Amino acid sequence: MIEEKTPGGEALARAQAQQAAEHAAGNSVSTDAQGRPMIFVRVYAPFQIFFEGDAYSVSAVNETGPFDILPQHHNFLCMLVPCELVIKTEAGERRIKINRAIMHVKSEKVTVFVDV
Repeated sequence: MIEEKTPGGEALARAQAQQAAEHAAGNSVSTDAQGRPMIFVRVYAPFQIFFEGDAYSVSAVNETGPFDILPQHHNFLCMLVPCELVIKTEAGERRIKINRAIMHVKSEKVTVFVDV
């Protein structure tokens, strides 16, 4: 089961879709307007995308404990335990409650496969 807790609307969804399209086209945004580094994050299940866009950080929990993924993180692969995934973006925090997931970090991209 996945529960999403986030304020937002159509403008946020449009901005995220635009960022995803730019990233897919190879025009990845690596910094925000103030020059702060960002990473591309995609959180999805087999039939639903929960988040796709640029973020400052991603926080989650694995068997070792809580951790954060920041820009320029080393390649990383882990199983997540039930937790609330926290994605910090320009628009604020996005929280997604997950029961099980796999997280993959490589080349400034964070991919979280939920319900696997």
